[in-house]
Amino acid sequence: MDRGDGKRVWIFPDGDLPPAGEPGLPLEGHESLIVLNTGDAEAEIEIDVFFSDREPETGLRVSVPARRVQCFRLDKPIGDRSFQIPFEQYALRLRSSVPVIAQIGRADVRQPNLAYYTILGYGSD
Repeated sequence: MDRGDGKRVWIFPDGDLPPAGEPGLPLEGHESLIVLNTGDAEAEIEIDVFFSDREPETGLRVSVPARRVQCFRLDKPIGDRSFQIPFEQYALRLRSSVPVIAQIGRADVRQPNLAYYTILGYGSD
């Protein structure tokens, strides 16, 4: 059985949901959590959301099938409890049952030339 690539724990300290932007734009402002599972077993993932002014929301459960990539929009409810991440500073910790590769993509449409960029987190076992 292929164990897969990546790490079992990922930290993203720089979360900050941008606003969706004006209606009619070709792309909504948002952040997405992208998780790649290259192994032969499904990845069972717990997500913890940390804030600057209150206790974290912990244990949000998602899964990524074996040999698949999954994109989780962070401006939409996430996890088994459909938690809505607020439009303020936050950080994420992912804990996976198998090694995965994770990154965050951010589409910021506050400027006319809009920006999409990715953020690779800190991975550990």
